[in-house]
Amino acid sequence: MQKSLNALAGTLLVVGGLNWGLVAIAEFDLVAWVFGEQFGATNAASRIVYGLVGLAAVYAIGALLTRRRAHAGDDVRGHAAPVAR
Repeated sequence: MQKSLNALAGTLLVVGGLNWGLVAIAEFDLVAWVFGEQFGATNAASRIVYGLVGLAAVYAIGALLTRRRAHAGDDVRGHAAPVAR
């Protein structure tokens, strides 16, 4: 289940990143275009996509923080720190 959620969040973040990149480079809003809207305009479907991209970002932040805490004992090379005996 977590792998599927990670894949979905990753896909949505790629869509969001590509959309923002197109907005910056070409003044083209891919999501608006897919749903038949002009640049910057929204409808219910595009707002759902934008909302899902935002939720994916929140999920990714949580996943990164959880992963960071899980690896807090690792040294900079990614190996477990030695345990004193």
